Amino acid sequence: MKRRLALPVVLWLLPAVAAAAADLSVPQEIERLLGTTTASRNAFWGIQIVELSTGRAIYSLNAQKLFVPASNAKLFTLALALSRLGPDFRFETRVTAEQPPDANGRIAGAVRLVGGGDPNLSGRELPYRMGAAKGVALAAIQDLANQIAAAGVKRIEGGIIGDDSWYVWQPYPEGWAVDDPLNDYGAPVSALSVNDNTLALAIRPGAKAGDLAAVSFDPPVEFYRVDNRLRTRPAGAERDIHIERDPGERQIRVRGTIPLRDRGETELLAVEDPALFAAWALREALEEKGVAVSGGLSARHLYAGEAVRGSGPLTAEGVQLARRESAPLAQDLQVTAKISQNLHAEMALRAVGRARTGVGSLEAGLAEMKTFLGELGIDSGSYDLRDGSGLSRLNLVSPVALIQVLQAMYGSPLREQWVSLLPVGGTDGTLGERFAGAAGPKIVAKTGPMSHVSALSGYAQRSDGEWLAFSILVNNYAGPASDVRGIMDRICVLLVE
Repeated sequence: MKRRLALPVVLWLLPAVAAAAADLSVPQEIERLLGTTTASRNAFWGIQIVELSTGRAIYSLNAQKLFVPASNAKLFTLALALSRLGPDFRFETRVTAEQPPDANGRIAGAVRLVGGGDPNLSGRELPYRMGAAKGVALAAIQDLANQIAAAGVKRIEGGIIGDDSWYVWQPYPEGWAVDDPLNDYGAPVSALSVNDNTLALAIRPGAKAGDLAAVSFDPPVEFYRVDNRLRTRPAGAERDIHIERDPGERQIRVRGTIPLRDRGETELLAVEDPALFAAWALREALEEKGVAVSGGLSARHLYAGEAVRGSGPLTAEGVQLARRESAPLAQDLQVTAKISQNLHAEMALRAVGRARTGVGSLEAGLAEMKTFLGELGIDSGSYDLRDGSGLSRLNLVSPVALIQVLQAMYGSPLREQWVSLLPVGGTDGTLGERFAGAAGPKIVAKTGPMSHVSALSGYAQRSDGEWLAFSILVNNYAGPASDVRGIMDRICVLLVE
């Protein structure tokens, strides 16, 4: 009788025994991988890998140490926003005036374009889909202009005010580099953000040698002045293109040389003042609809010294001319995670601060972050966050802290929505070109590249079906980023084999 019972027990134990045996080889193989290149040997590695069902650590290296996490910091922001605001939270954008249009369709005063923190006032397709065609950049602004015209407005005499005072005007968090705000990845943070606060500058050669190059913007809003000194040279000549903008300025300098028949290039540039840009775009959209606008354009910001609980334009009275509601928050958080959108992460952090404290500031968001992480049992000494996106070079986190967030969200009622936010290996987002083959779909993780920094944290499904949480943070490496990234990828593949 005992022998008949023993066989099923042994068979039941076999998968666990096999998994334990596989785990024994993981540390040795990881140690071997870390020594395979000069870049990996000289880098500072932090790794923590745990079994989610048991919490058992499979491998740990410098897991309590602090690292610059780059975009892995977004995991904290994503978890905070999803948990505090909920997947169905929505943002609102309005256009208001002090008085309705008169019988002739005239508004004597200003029209106010009031931002409410919607990150997707753009042509982006939602829900996220890998490879989706780019939509019309100013689709949201055109929608608002249509509504204004439909409300009977034919003339605006007091100009247009772009109002982003729903959030405190803190466009650049501490620790961003001086050249970040010139590029799309460092676009300034604003509650009124159109087309991700970016313009695409297209550069093509002129018709003949000696001509100035052709430059154009998309969307075609005349917000920046261009000092074009880029000359066309004969075919085969050197290609040497420089694009410059001084901080705080609205003039772009383009200089250098471009050969005939060159393919040219398109650079995504950050918008200097998003609220002013939004007002500019709305004026042009209205004029295309036949609505005359006079009286100038301006921006309304809320500065730190003015911020009080509940302040902001959406609490003010006024005649509503147009309104736009955002898609559910979960759809934007998916964009934020999949393509690692810095601006959207910063806006999500401020949205939490606004919702929880009445003040949409960086400080309010980070304070709520500290409370949230404390509720998860994460020691405040295991992180030091200065922004919501990870672009700040002053951010520090430990692999253990990241693992604790991953464990908490995996064990929460929001698990399905949470996991769906992250890039999937070989499938989409920033992992679309990594982990090709059978291993790809078993790796769901957030990337984090920056100068001398590489990070990857998320989940891996082992061959026995067990899910693991992992965090791999690498700092201070010199040499090709591909060397370090390749080792990180091999570690992940090792986990799922």
